[in-house]
Amino acid sequence: MTRRNLIAIAALALSPATLAETSLVAASPAPWDEEALPRNMTPEEQAIVAESPITAVSLRGASSPTGPIACPGEYEPMDGILVAWEGSSAWKSILAQMGAQITTTGAANFYVVVDTAGEASSAFSSIASAGANTTRVETIIRTTDTIWMRDYGPRYIYEGDCRAIVDHTYNRPRPNDNLLPSHLETIWGHTRYDIPLVHGGGNYHLDTTGLARTTRLINNENPGLTETQIDGIWADYQEVDTDFYTPFPTFVDATQHIDMWMQIFDDDKVMISDWPSNVGSTQDQICDSTAADMAAEGYQVFRVPARSLSGTHYTYTNVVICNDLILLPTYTNSTIVSAGHNAEALAAWQSAAPGKTVVQINCQAIVTAAGVMHCIVMHVPEHLGGLNPTAYLRNLNGGEILDPDDIIELEWITDDDESVSNVDILLSTDGGATFPTTIASMTADDGSFFWTVPDIFSDDAQIRVVARDAGGRTGFDGSDASFTINGVNPCPADLDGDGAVGAGDLAQLIGLWGSSNAAADLDGSGVVGATDLAQLIGNWGPCP
Repeated sequence: MTRRNLIAIAALALSPATLAETSLVAASPAPWDEEALPRNMTPEEQAIVAESPITAVSLRGASSPTGPIACPGEYEPMDGILVAWEGSSAWKSILAQMGAQITTTGAANFYVVVDTAGEASSAFSSIASAGANTTRVETIIRTTDTIWMRDYGPRYIYEGDCRAIVDHTYNRPRPNDNLLPSHLETIWGHTRYDIPLVHGGGNYHLDTTGLARTTRLINNENPGLTETQIDGIWADYQEVDTDFYTPFPTFVDATQHIDMWMQIFDDDKVMISDWPSNVGSTQDQICDSTAADMAAEGYQVFRVPARSLSGTHYTYTNVVICNDLILLPTYTNSTIVSAGHNAEALAAWQSAAPGKTVVQINCQAIVTAAGVMHCIVMHVPEHLGGLNPTAYLRNLNGGEILDPDDIIELEWITDDDESVSNVDILLSTDGGATFPTTIASMTADDGSFFWTVPDIFSDDAQIRVVARDAGGRTGFDGSDASFTINGVNPCPADLDGDGAVGAGDLAQLIGLWGSSNAAADLDGSGVVGATDLAQLIGNWGPCP
């Protein structure tokens, strides 16, 4: 058994709390890169999982998004593409070629996770030699186990105007891979939510309208949940409605992931594999049925050839879309070449996406490991604030009633093109017209501040969180609606909140005469009447 598998066994024997902290699984050097593990599980890994099934656990992270949530499609504007510099030299050559195209034609950053500083230098050199714009290449030193970033990397949502990570439990016994999103949360400052699903990220496609697709591999990976419950979890964390499909037989695709036969590339456009050499096969039936269903839903459906040869699934839907670039695999297998599939695929994608530049990259070296280019990347969407930070206030968004001396944990998340340095927290008592009270100034951007509610009265209170970056640029978010602070009201007869007791308040009280309205019931008798009128007249004029 390999050293990598021995480490995986040791990791699975640990408790979740220990797993989150131990350096064994999070920082061990990886001298076994030459093993180039496939996307599917090895027999050794299958034995590990049979002995100790993988279950979804929350290691760290906030509970769940409070919204509003948007889950961007891969065809939306991207800040960059994230990869792991793992595998054989041939695999790394594919990565380098991808980096060259992504940083030039794709006009995006290329984030490369490497195991060591030495590997960072060699990776950077290889990517530069391939023709990359090196100002857009960034290496991140963090141990990973495999190249298959799509399956364990961070899936992004927007919560408000902030990017946040939705992190599943990786469906492989590869502990360093599983913990990578936690590390990115730390270095990039993107809030991470643990979604309670065992999953491989390549088994998921979505569009920006809130529709998503997966195979029922996800059902098998989460046997304690019904399909409806799985759909509900994705809806809660990503605001999507997911359709479930029968997976391909494992003799066609050992991963059973949907990205090996489908790619959504616009709100209403999808590319689905066709099987001209396997007409009537299970995979042909699944693809034809899906194509018909999605056409009925209003999608423009495009088809591209696929073929299963000697246990390898040759696919042209496993592409990488990055802004105006599409990276399309080609293969040197003699049967594929002689059948003309490479040329057919290029023509299909160019016809389907005329506004994109389609670039072919030879992926023969990696396709035999049950994956291609989409399998080895994760998309990082653009920051919505441009150069300015963004913020999202997670609580006190309206309707709450607070008492003086209550201790309230204010919660927020932030985002920036670089990083947020600190935040200010401000209080308004006039519905957000002004924010004269500073609750905290230049406090740490750790997402939480315990606020002791002051002894004031306001039924129109709001909170604002102001994020600040190193350059002094700011962005903010505040309460969606007002909440109440139930302190002593120095001017209870000011029913209209204009700072004085006058005709407007008199009109409101008369309009509420005989009711039990709490605000106009100044004497607390339970009924608005003469005594309340007398109190209002007695306080006529500016409030103290």
